[in-house]
Amino acid sequence: MAALHDTGVSFSPYFQIPPERIDEFHGLVDEFVAATTNEPGCLYYGFCFNGDQALCREGYADGDAFLAHLDNVGELFARAQQVATVTRMEMHGPEPELAKLREPLADLDIVWFIQDCGFRR
Repeated sequence: MAALHDTGVSFSPYFQIPPERIDEFHGLVDEFVAATTNEPGCLYYGFCFNGDQALCREGYADGDAFLAHLDNVGELFARAQQVATVTRMEMHGPEPELAKLREPLADLDIVWFIQDCGFRR
């Protein structure tokens, strides 16, 4: 198997939004993006929509950058959960980086995907 030359992690929370609260959720999306824009370890960040479902597509240089992001948007994530239901959360990355996250995220129902080969440019 090819060696892994990547420390990046990605997080994918999925939301089910009540139709009458979609505009409110979109307002929170704007706040999330504004809060995340200047995080030095954030590689990409954005929301994708399929009707009343949303996915936050986000990637970080490493596990430490993701933990910094959580410190930055924790209050916003709590507010988003008052508007919409989180239906699934996925974390992706190499095991050494995921190991940094398992304890701080132990209370969340996350599906962990371990990357074992690949690269990042």
